[in-house]
Amino acid sequence: MTGQVIAGLPTLVWVLDYASVLVFALTGALVASRAQLDPVGFVFMAAMTAVGGGTLRDLILGRDMVFWVARPSLVVVAAVAAMVVFWTAHRFESRYRLLLWLDAFALSVAVPAGVAVALAGGFSPVIVVIMGVVTGTFGGLMRDVVGNEVPLVLKQGELYLTAAFGGALAAVLLVWIGLGRVEALAACGVVTFVLRAGSMVRGWKLPVYRPRPPRTRG
Repeated sequence: MTGQVIAGLPTLVWVLDYASVLVFALTGALVASRAQLDPVGFVFMAAMTAVGGGTLRDLILGRDMVFWVARPSLVVVAAVAAMVVFWTAHRFESRYRLLLWLDAFALSVAVPAGVAVALAGGFSPVIVVIMGVVTGTFGGLMRDVVGNEVPLVLKQGELYLTAAFGGALAAVLLVWIGLGRVEALAACGVVTFVLRAGSMVRGWKLPVYRPRPPRTRG
């Protein structure tokens, strides 16, 4: 599988990194607005959200340099996004609803970004799926925990981790059957977004564990 997808991926990874950083930075800044932080707090929340998942991915994979250290302009993008939200967040009546949709879009970009990096590194399908999930979810998890919000990634009755997993798995399966890398990553993003949006709009969810009273002998 890896021999088909390594060539030509660096440019695509570059584009996905910038897109995911921008949109996740906007969500981090929106959480900062809900917490009524100062401009430095906005930049911190935006940058942490934007690069958190990718940083963990690169450390796990042992890449030569974490992606935003190699390209500091990514941090600048996050900081600019934070300032845009700082001056405009008051214009949105429902910032939480906007946060949810931006986060869904960011997830659908970040998961393919993580998948693309793992594919370019020639890792096994299992690692590719895990890196897609890690890249897509950990920045948002850090954002919600630091911002004292209910973590979307663990919110009961919603597809979030499942959406990330489904998208990453779809990409791996499509590459395995011989689909081009660009098409597989595009499908990854679409599957991720559809699952997340379906959970938000249509109430799609998986069954959850329900505790049962212990059985009594008799």
